[in-house]
Amino acid sequence: MKITFIGGGNMTTALIGGLRKQGYSAAAMQVVEPLEENREKLTGVFGVRCCAAVDAASLNCEMLVLAIKPQQARAALAPLTNQFKGLLQEQLVVSVIAGLRLTDISRWLGGYRKLVRSMPNMPALIGAGISGLYANPEVDHEGRDTAEKILKAVGHTLWITDEAQMDAVTAISGSGPAYVFYFIEALQQSAQVLGFDEATARKLAIETFVGAARMAEQSQESFSELRHRVTSKGGTTEAALNSFESDGVAAAIMRGAHAAAARGRALGDEMGRD
Repeated sequence: MKITFIGGGNMTTALIGGLRKQGYSAAAMQVVEPLEENREKLTGVFGVRCCAAVDAASLNCEMLVLAIKPQQARAALAPLTNQFKGLLQEQLVVSVIAGLRLTDISRWLGGYRKLVRSMPNMPALIGAGISGLYANPEVDHEGRDTAEKILKAVGHTLWITDEAQMDAVTAISGSGPAYVFYFIEALQQSAQVLGFDEATARKLAIETFVGAARMAEQSQESFSELRHRVTSKGGTTEAALNSFESDGVAAAIMRGAHAAAARGRALGDEMGRD
């Protein structure tokens, strides 16, 4: 299967790197990327063909991966319905464009419907991401499997049945790494206030979070049960958790996630305007 990536930024680099590690041929991948520096890097590191703009050769593929910024999408897709009209026929088009809905992509592609939308997150850059996926009804089982295989090159995948849920995926896993970094940063700052140097505080914060996350991943217990296992009556953990509860930390996190989802819906409306 030949894959063409439109856009040669971080996500394309991560996907190509993941696919190459799985033994996928560099000769079967190509990238459309206007920045010469990015083209040289991709060619040098992975040996893939790169071109500055969409051409007939780049559309000689079975899959198109749209990995561009939302504000660049309409201009980047225009050649597919203008000078190269007719060359987009049976290709599976997978969008990793943040916030952009398939109805708008389809309209900009002249009604083309063989589309999959995905929302990877930042840890995909190190092969530890999770991607939400949604497919139009016109995508068959084979197409879904193919899209999933590509995204699994950078982590886990999760299918959703309603594209509207993609705003929630964005709010939880798309934006979620920033919430995690925020918490780790607060732990590090707390450790420094309690007397540790920056390097020690950083190590304590990171390893505590990583260890707890691994334990949660491997355990069949609920998060609340795991939390109770750490919390002794009248102990230090209970004192901290009582303080968090008094300050409404959990409620604040939920309000933040709802705010992110609402902003995602608004951005989708804005970006899809003609």
